[in-house]
Amino acid sequence: MKRIYLDHSATTPVDARVAAVIKKYLLEDFGNPSSLHYFGRETKEALEDARAKVAGLLNCRPDEIYFTSGGTEADNLALIGYALKHRQHGEHIVVGGIEHPAVNNSAVELEARGFRITLVKPDRYGEVKPEAVAEALTDDTILVSIMHVNNEIGTINDIGAIGSFCREHGVTFHTDTVQSYGKVHIDVQAMNIDMASISSHKIYGPKGVGALYMRRGIEVQPRTFGGHQENSIRVGTENLPGIVGLGKAAEICAVEIDSEAQRLISLRDSLYHQITERLDRISLNGHPTRRLPGNLNLTFHGVEGEALLMLLDQRGIAVSSGSACSSGSTSPSAVLTGIGLSDEEAQSSIRITIGRENTKEDIDYTAEVIVDSVKRLRAMAGSVIAV
Repeated sequence: MKRIYLDHSATTPVDARVAAVIKKYLLEDFGNPSSLHYFGRETKEALEDARAKVAGLLNCRPDEIYFTSGGTEADNLALIGYALKHRQHGEHIVVGGIEHPAVNNSAVELEARGFRITLVKPDRYGEVKPEAVAEALTDDTILVSIMHVNNEIGTINDIGAIGSFCREHGVTFHTDTVQSYGKVHIDVQAMNIDMASISSHKIYGPKGVGALYMRRGIEVQPRTFGGHQENSIRVGTENLPGIVGLGKAAEICAVEIDSEAQRLISLRDSLYHQITERLDRISLNGHPTRRLPGNLNLTFHGVEGEALLMLLDQRGIAVSSGSACSSGSTSPSAVLTGIGLSDEEAQSSIRITIGRENTKEDIDYTAEVIVDSVKRLRAMAGSVIAV
């Protein structure tokens, strides 16, 4: 049976070019980067080369990149690490209303420690308006965290405008760029970003590695303690194969970002048009134009999203009904209800995220299967109601 993977916002397959580099540092160049002998010096050079490649996609200095175990750790380090380090300057933090759980739960933890958290509600497209962030700032605000691209609906926030407001008010600005890094252009200088979280496995790199960009001069309280690695911010022997894999993935994205974005937009729009031309009662979730190139989040009214997901899976197509970090939950998506969908509408929605290996043939087949499956489910629901 043909299998088509359309869940790239959950994770991506490791690019063969990335896997080749990882294999080299698993089997051949295995030295500890902290060792002073040849084997250590060789891997230390590879570590710093990867750091420079990761920094290049953000237009920042290599020494402003701190490697972590992934986006979740980077978010935790940014929010909790910064808040605890700067508590004497204020206890108010502003967070987007539909952030990733790594940010949401960090905010919950800080609230339990006595910090005041203000959640900024998005509009119906899932966009957190810069003026709404500006209105939430107080004299006690020390940190703002607004994601660049929403992980479920793909809406792109105006991070540059938000960063400008924060810079004008002397407030540190963090953004979760896990879904946008390597897929859309990010310039931390032009956008006035002080901290940004990234993850390797969202850009065809290995799982278990990510990074936090911290502008020079920003200080956080470390979350782990031990040696000297990562300037004592994130200590422990580095995951060298993972880091060089992330570096290679970033290098590839730097070359292919524009062409790949256009290709994904074309495939996404083709899928959307094929579905909507043959089915009614469909709603697009997220901003119609300012959205991640490969993201398509749709509500199929009158259809149970999990049932649709399972029918697609039986036909070899992998999509999701929400964030991978919320899989297994029976509750409706907090992102979708957060932009105004009812519980029923949220549970009638699926997320389709197209990636590097997908083809026009994949999209055409997927459209056929979705149309057929939705018609079957609606017919079944009609039969039940008739009885």
